[in-house]
Amino acid sequence: MASVLIPAPLRKLTGNVDTVFVAGTTLKEVVDNLDFGYPGIKDRICNEHGSIRTFVNIYHNNEDVRFKAGLSTEIKDTDEISIVPAIAGG
Repeated sequence: MASVLIPAPLRKLTGNVDTVFVAGTTLKEVVDNLDFGYPGIKDRICNEHGSIRTFVNIYHNNEDVRFKAGLSTEIKDTDEISIVPAIAGG
């Protein structure tokens, strides 16, 4: 199973766990399975159309999935997925 690094703002949904292990052969399957285990987390990652929200960055082995295949990115059991909410400031 791939390891998914959970950012602090979403840890209340994972019982304060910072890394979870989730099965899936694509990023979409991982997100769906993540939501199955931790209901509500997908709504914070994806919009109502099922696309990754614009203020959420997801990295697959340190590469932004927007420059890969997005939710269709292939996932292996040894992969690391990082969910990083965008931070605005001024």
